[in-house]
Amino acid sequence: MKLLEKDFALNQRGTVKIIAEEPDDVWILYNLITIGDVVTADTTRKVHLESNKNTASRVKLTLHLKVTCRDFHKDSSTLRVHGRNLESNQHVAAGSFHTLTLERNKSFDLEKKLWGPNAVEAITDATENSSSSSDANLAVVVLQQYQAEIILLGKGVTTRCSKIEASSRSHSHKKSSSSSSPSSNVFFRDVFAAFVKHVDFKIVKSAVIAGDKDDNALLSPTIFRRFLLSEARRLKMRFIEENKSRIVVVGSRCNNNKSNCNFDLREVLNDAAVMNLIKDSNLGLEIRAFKELWDMVCNNSDRVCYGPKHVESAHEMKAIETLLISDELYRNEAIEMRKKYESMVKSVKQGGGKALVYSSMHVSTPQLAQLTGVAAILRFPLPGLQDMDDDYHV
Repeated sequence: MKLLEKDFALNQRGTVKIIAEEPDDVWILYNLITIGDVVTADTTRKVHLESNKNTASRVKLTLHLKVTCRDFHKDSSTLRVHGRNLESNQHVAAGSFHTLTLERNKSFDLEKKLWGPNAVEAITDATENSSSSSDANLAVVVLQQYQAEIILLGKGVTTRCSKIEASSRSHSHKKSSSSSSPSSNVFFRDVFAAFVKHVDFKIVKSAVIAGDKDDNALLSPTIFRRFLLSEARRLKMRFIEENKSRIVVVGSRCNNNKSNCNFDLREVLNDAAVMNLIKDSNLGLEIRAFKELWDMVCNNSDRVCYGPKHVESAHEMKAIETLLISDELYRNEAIEMRKKYESMVKSVKQGGGKALVYSSMHVSTPQLAQLTGVAAILRFPLPGLQDMDDDYHV
């Protein structure tokens, strides 16, 4: 969500001008706008002109509606706001009832008599998340025998932003160990160009080059790092040279026959050196939390639970220390389910716990899905909880 103008303070009257950019932004607006608020937006109406009563023409006008109710339409990701018009104009009388449709990429003003803590938190979180949605804590270059991928990881998100294929000439030289072979240099230059395009050290905290653990391999991460820094010096790209301490090498067991590197990426992220790089970031928190949960599932099951009924029961007992939930559940299309999980997330945070929402592209989400998409690390053991029946079976 984009905040265009802001004129409000906590517990005071005020106005914002905003634009919903994503389908989920419309849902946030549904919860943010309440009865009694004033929504101002441009719209069109079909009116009969005085010069020709038999002919209707569509005109553009602005409505100021004092909200009486609102309806969220999940299929079209739109919000219909109903209310009484406060200001008359040439075509619409004051006091008449109208409807405005709020949709993506269409700005409007929202005025509240009182911006309470919940409303301030909602608008702040929505606009901050939007402004940082393209940010990444970590860049990972995964080198395989015949290809490379550049992956950006941020808060809850894993984005594969580039895939570089080695040429057939590289294939023919695959047994060579010379870092200066023409074929490897061509491939490395392609990877270097993608690295420069996608990795911005003003945003990315660190970069990891992962690949074959054998440093004698033609496309080893050690050799590529050396090439990367050499090319940066040659081209006078100071932003790479100045950040060389933030570019580290990690050996991984990447299966060259696999097109999906999720498994290998998890291995890279579990490396002690990488975890140390991201330990203070949201990404590090999410990965550590899931690793702790998974270890407890295997070794200390009384301190964890998963599945809707088990987690809800633990929540009722105020036993949740960390809630982990998939984005698929948290932003479910079913409105009642969505409200339930949003309420749970908010309640856990208010109780001093942590609540982490895992994007569908997060590296840990496939494993979280195996646990039904919702799980919790508990403050204290609940051995009887596992005996309950649940709607989900793993």
